[in-house]
Amino acid sequence: MFTIWAGVDIGKEHHHCVALDARGERRLSRRVGNDEPELLELIRDVLALADPGEVLWAVDTNHGSAALLIGLLLDRGQPMVYLTGLTVHRAAAGYRGQSKTDAKDAHVIADQARMRQDLGLLRPGDEVAVDLRILTSRRLDLVNDRTRQINRLREQLLGIFPALERALTRKGRGLVVLLTGYQTPGAIRRIGVRRLETWLTNRGAKSPSSLARIAVEAAEAQHTALPGEKLAADMVARIAKGVLDLDAEIAELDALIEARFHDHPHAKVIETLPGMGPRLGAEFIAATGGDLTAFGTPDRLAGFAGLAPVPRDSGRVRGNLHRPRRYHRGLLRACYLAAMASIRCCPVSQHYYHRKRNEGKSHVQAVLALARRRLDVLWAMIRDHTSYELRPPIPADA
Repeated sequence: MFTIWAGVDIGKEHHHCVALDARGERRLSRRVGNDEPELLELIRDVLALADPGEVLWAVDTNHGSAALLIGLLLDRGQPMVYLTGLTVHRAAAGYRGQSKTDAKDAHVIADQARMRQDLGLLRPGDEVAVDLRILTSRRLDLVNDRTRQINRLREQLLGIFPALERALTRKGRGLVVLLTGYQTPGAIRRIGVRRLETWLTNRGAKSPSSLARIAVEAAEAQHTALPGEKLAADMVARIAKGVLDLDAEIAELDALIEARFHDHPHAKVIETLPGMGPRLGAEFIAATGGDLTAFGTPDRLAGFAGLAPVPRDSGRVRGNLHRPRRYHRGLLRACYLAAMASIRCCPVSQHYYHRKRNEGKSHVQAVLALARRRLDVLWAMIRDHTSYELRPPIPADA
């Protein structure tokens, strides 16, 4: 039983803490800096308001600027709950007054923690899960940066060499390697197919003969030098080199992610599930914290992943199911991509997917249904520490 509820409105440089008693009366309100000495003093003063084990802390951010406070509380065994910023914002509308201050937000956080009984306690993530969260987040940032750079590259190239820009639809890094050295039709025509093929081969491009032929054919189709061609070509070369640098950093991160993933105790079990390789397995561990007992049931895990529909019934409307509005996008992505991969390599997944398609579901709906089924399987595998065993699908008339 708790007698004091301490709500903390998290900020970059300062936090504001409000402590309430069982009647909702304010016992403490203080603005503290995001520094260890001030936070330790705040923790001591809040704990002095109640007997040991009778204080519940609540925060509106569970990472970033709240990391130091959360770490100090976890080191001292203090129970803590997390309310999303959107939850706090909506709850604040039910309190008197229209003011918006850190003190009011901290009061709302503490009061919501005092009244609500459905908030799960924050658990410390294991070291491997925390490392994988950092690595996978960084990889996602780099992949997004690479996509933006490719789009800039296409736009810049389109202004001087449209025919070669259309060839960028080909997969692989060969065209990007080509653009680091040759960007204009005249330069490509002068070097010719044979020398360009040798140049690409020396730089490790795949299918250099085909790539050289396509580039020269595109150059032969354009003999007009457009305004700003020289400067634009220089920009194209700079962007292409940046894309290759991002490719190298992504490959380095992939190696780090795979090595760290195999340090996790569930890695061998997760990796046996068809379609769930080291990268997607790392994203799964990073999203769940590596401990599925925090979710209680596979249904709650499916809801967290956005794979369990929720009803939106009203009046005479019944059975109106939709995807939940709040779910972990990264976990849904990992489950969806793993299900897509399993369709190509696992007969059981293929059979289930085609059964859903024959029931009239779209491709996306069938893959989501498969991802939901596989999540139950993965839950049981981790619970029982059992690897996946491929079994033939049961015929429909059995």
